[in-house]
Parts: sequence; C-alpha cells; structure tokens
Amino acid sequence: MMKKLILPTLLLGMLIACNTTPDGFKIEGALSGEVENGTQVFLKKTDESNQLIEVDTTTIENGKFTFTGSSGMPELHYLLINSVRGNIPIVIENGNIEVNAQKDSLGYAKIKGTLQNDLFADFLEESRDMSQRAKSMSDEMRNASAIQDTATMASLRDEYFELQEEAKTYELKFAKENPEALISALIIEKVLKTKVLPEKEIKELYDALTPNIKETVVGQRIKTSLDKLVSTSIGVKAPNFSAPTPSGDELALTDVMGKVTIVDFWAAWCKPCRAENPNVVQVYKKYHDKGLNILGVSLDRRFEDWTKAIEDDGLEWNHVSNVKYFDEIAELYNVKSIPATFILDENGIIIAKNLRGTALENKISELLQ
Repeated sequence: MMKKLILPTLLLGMLIACNTTPDGFKIEGALSGEVENGTQVFLKKTDESNQLIEVDTTTIENGKFTFTGSSGMPELHYLLINSVRGNIPIVIENGNIEVNAQKDSLGYAKIKGTLQNDLFADFLEESRDMSQRAKSMSDEMRNASAIQDTATMASLRDEYFELQEEAKTYELKFAKENPEALISALIIEKVLKTKVLPEKEIKELYDALTPNIKETVVGQRIKTSLDKLVSTSIGVKAPNFSAPTPSGDELALTDVMGKVTIVDFWAAWCKPCRAENPNVVQVYKKYHDKGLNILGVSLDRRFEDWTKAIEDDGLEWNHVSNVKYFDEIAELYNVKSIPATFILDENGIIIAKNLRGTALENKISELLQ
C-alpha cells in the first residue's frame, strides 16, 4: 500500500515543481578585466522624465557580483559599474539571470536565463550587427571625404539609407513575430513617438501583444498614448481647451471657431515652426475672410520669447499658451513634437492633421471654396 502511495506523491511533487513560478529574481554577474574588489555596481532604470534612477547597488568581489529582489512584471533596467564606461541593458523579471561581460565592452554583454532576456539577446544580436555595419560605413565615408572621393561618398550615403530602412524593417518584423517580448513593446513605443507608421498599424501591433506585456509599464504607456491618439484622430471632435492669451485673458478653442479652424502647436525655439510660419501667414491672409481661423498654441518656456516671435513673424491670429513647454494641452492632443497642426471643420471635427506648405493651402482652399 505504501509503495502505491509513493509514486503518485512523487508525481504530484514533480508537477508542482514544474509549475512553480519564481517569486524573485537573482542576477549573477561575471566581469572580465581588471576591476578592484569593492567596486560598486548599480542597478538603475529610467523614470517618467527618462532620467536614470538608482534601484539597487552591490559590489564586485573577485570579478563577480549579485543582485536579488522581486519583480512584479518585466521591466528594462541598466547595470552600470563605477569608473567603467557604458552600461548593460537587462530585463528584470523573476528567475535566475546570468550576465557575462568584458570591462571594456559592456554593451556586448551576454545575458541569459529568463524568457525576456533570451528574446532581448536575440534582438540585440541582429541590431549590433547592423550598428557595426553603420560604423564601418561611417569610417569609410570619413576616409572618402578626406580625399574628396565624391562618387564613393554618394554610394556610401545610399547604402547607409538602405541600412536605416533595413533596421526599421527588422524592428517591426521582430515586434510582429514576438508579441510576448518586452522589447516588442519598447519598439512599438518608439514607432509611436517617431510616427513612422500610421496610427491604425501601430494599434494593430499593440493589440497583438500578449496580456502580460500590455500590463507592463511600457505597455500601459502605449495604451495611454493610443487612447489620446484616438481622441484626436481624423473624424473625431477635437477636445476643447483654454489658456491665457498674450494679454492675459483666458481664451478657449470654442471661442474662436470658424468655418475652418487650424489648431497650430508651435514655439519660438522651434526652427521648423518658424520656417513654416510665412506659409501659414500667407494662407491666413488669403482665406481668413472666407472663414479660416487659427489658434496658435505655443509651447514656449518664456513669455518674452513667445510674444516676440508672434510680432517678428507677423502672426495676426489668436494665440494662447501656458508657457510650460509641452504642457497639458500638448498632452491632451498627444503632441510629442512640433510643428503639429489639426484642421477642424465648423463643427470642431478633425478633418486633417500635420499639413504644411502647399498641402496645407490646397486643403484649406478645398474646404472653403
């Protein structure tokens, strides 16, 4: 009878062991190269301002170091070693993580042991290869420039642009094929910020991510940004807002609506904005009497810079600003870079975005004639 009980008990124990999720992480690091015992190793991550903040610290003894802790969800961190250049990107998640690095090349450290770090290592291997190719091209271009070899320079320039496109394609392919990877979410966030894909395609990439990756810090950031994109996408009513004018009065978007209204995010310090202003002035003068209104939203830091730019550039339309750089209005409209424009119809519906030059005038002409 005892023997009959032993086998099921052992099997049950094995099943429990196989399905046990680690309740903490352990990083075991090995560093090659001369490093004194007692040298500090820092575990850091970025905060909301994209600044590195310290999470934990330990010391190196005989070329080894260890971190332990617990992680609720995967999150990108960095290992930095006192008086050693560079850092080691690492995904912190529960489990045993091995790090092997050379003192003089931390960026090429080998990391393994957990799913996210294995996926990250696969991604980095290809990325580093392309980075090395880019460096070689840069060196060759510098040499060609030194001897005024314009033909070689032109050829290398074309190759470099092709490599950039290859890198972008590789990142998107990786994100599509690895929805369970934290690095995929980081790629999607980068695409979202740089706007290299239409909003619809970015949302499709995000929707394909696994639930646990959507719950990560970066996954939540993407969701927040996508929600804001939806609220300012073409066909949606533009969110109302108000802010002080140069004279100090409070002015709302709904106070200045015309048959067509341009909400123009800009700043005195923004060179592309200032370069576009003469075109906007021309469009405003040509179509204001036909129903075009503009509300300029400045993202300046200094009141004097803002008002001087309005005068210098001859911007005769309505203006508001909280003089707080990328403030709550920019956040409301998911504006990450400027110039950024939103064209509204008489009902406040967004009908076009980010048109400049002749494209802007053609659209305004189409709407008002």
